Amino acid sequence: MLRANLGSKLLLRDGLGISQWVVSFILLSHTLLLQLLPPPLHLEKKYDKACEFCKKHKTRIHHAIYGILTTAYLAVVVAACSLNFQRAFPLFIITVLAISFICWDFLIAKYGDRIAAYFSAGVQNLEKQWFWLKWVLYAALIIAIICWLVFDTAKQGSHQLISFGGLVLYVLLMFIFSKYPTRVAWRPVFSGIGMQFILGLLILRTKVGFDVFNWLGIQTQTFLEYSDTGAKFVFGEKYMDHFFAFKVLPIVVFFSTVMSMLYHIGFMQWLVGKVGWMMQIFMGTTPVESLVAAGNIFVGQTESPLLVRPYLPYITKSELHAVMTAGFSTIAGSVLGAYISFGVSASHLLTASVMSAPASLATSKLFWPETEKPTVTLSGESKNLLEAASQGASASILLVANIAVNLISFLALLAFLDSALSWVGSLFEYPQLNFENICAYVFMPLAFMMGVDWEDTFIVGGLLGYKTFFNEFVAYERLSQLIHNREKGGSMYINGVKQYMTVRSEVIATYALCGFANFGSLGLVIGGLTSIAPSKKKEIAGGAFRAMIAGTVACFMTACVAGTVSRFGVSYSQCWCLKLLKTVCLHLPWIPYLFCVHCSNRSIHILSISAHYFLQVIELACLKCH
Repeated sequence: MLRANLGSKLLLRDGLGISQWVVSFILLSHTLLLQLLPPPLHLEKKYDKACEFCKKHKTRIHHAIYGILTTAYLAVVVAACSLNFQRAFPLFIITVLAISFICWDFLIAKYGDRIAAYFSAGVQNLEKQWFWLKWVLYAALIIAIICWLVFDTAKQGSHQLISFGGLVLYVLLMFIFSKYPTRVAWRPVFSGIGMQFILGLLILRTKVGFDVFNWLGIQTQTFLEYSDTGAKFVFGEKYMDHFFAFKVLPIVVFFSTVMSMLYHIGFMQWLVGKVGWMMQIFMGTTPVESLVAAGNIFVGQTESPLLVRPYLPYITKSELHAVMTAGFSTIAGSVLGAYISFGVSASHLLTASVMSAPASLATSKLFWPETEKPTVTLSGESKNLLEAASQGASASILLVANIAVNLISFLALLAFLDSALSWVGSLFEYPQLNFENICAYVFMPLAFMMGVDWEDTFIVGGLLGYKTFFNEFVAYERLSQLIHNREKGGSMYINGVKQYMTVRSEVIATYALCGFANFGSLGLVIGGLTSIAPSKKKEIAGGAFRAMIAGTVACFMTACVAGTVSRFGVSYSQCWCLKLLKTVCLHLPWIPYLFCVHCSNRSIHILSISAHYFLQVIELACLKCH
């Protein structure tokens, strides 16, 4: 009767809307029906027994369901492989990797203590001998790098030496301006650079690594194109007429939704944890900074600290600096799709995102060494997957608005600055003066240190200025124009202004720009981290600028490694076969590389194809050997 009276009161309340009247009426009707027609007693008892059985055997039921689903999935994989193994090969590889990681997790969870006890004697012995062993390893690493550089330079040319020299110079500069130069722990520094070289060699020099990341880039690009369906439905068939607003920004919304769903099902936490664990073991960094650096490969600089939110008030200044540096030296997965849509190479962007994670820890520990004893050790929720997808799409609204508003304001400000500088320059008979020219002269030496061709350093310097003083969106948009100009062909110079760069310069610029290190992000990091850890407000504000510099240098070091290990054709300016090549290029524009069989093994780059596996397509004699 109490529930009936409650329903009556709801109906009699003034000011109810139609939907509230309907809900109240249904509630009252349901209450009266339950009182007038109670369910049979035996059915109620069976329902209670069923609920009790499910609670008692909950684990077994879950295992049974997972077993059925796994069996069905494996049956699909076997059927697909038997029908066409080549077509199903990616699915087969993904399945093998997933099974390997699941088995690893199971073994560690069940027998982790036994495994640790089994290897404990060896670990203790290694720790005793580590003092002299580490110097042997360092010496062996240095000798291996020198030998590799000698042989590679003899085969590929001297460009790689410039990039490697730039890497050494950046490390030296970071050491000179370090917060505590005498307290630098060199293991994270050398290990981080070593991880960059290993990743770079695997991805950029081996056919398997190149094919894998090239495949990932193609799949990512294909996946992101599904956002066109939603954009076309909302904005109409001519949505491409407004490319950035209706093509690029919907990709950010779509990717943010997918990332939110992956976090809800636990995949991203698992993946970030694995990458962070590998970096912690290999580099000797603390769990907090390793986890945040791994998280920054996939999420943004304000989201990744949330992975260690409970521990932020207790971390050291050096760890806090590492957390901020990791955010500045990488980009978020949500904007990665936008840069790919500009026309920037997807495989190079993915490679840069992975390689910059260890670089961020290396530069951070060099620029702000650990002087305290770390004490922290690691041992907003969605209810279901649909809610997670909705929250991801809603969360991207602020990101999309932030991108659009910043681009509008920055490009307008840039146009005003260019106009004002041009007016000032015209007073001194130099109307070509603009913001890009000023940045180009400032950043030219830094671009050359990364291995950029000297004739392209002016352009790359301007891109670095855009990225530092505005944001990487503006820089990548300008880089995409240069890439499109090269792909279309045409004259390299118009009125004395270079219209595009060599492939080598484009690739190095792609790596150098791949980070959030700019003055706009500086305020974002300070505000975001302060809201998470208010007790660290003073330390955050004091170390943010140094972290931005360290993040910038981390991107430059990644570009140096890419310039050292990548293979590129020799530019026109280095070739004494110029006349012959111009003639051949007009008649055979499909030939990506030419090769002189008489004098050397150096390829001569003609078109913009950066696939070094097509060497020796045609054999020609140069003018010198003709």
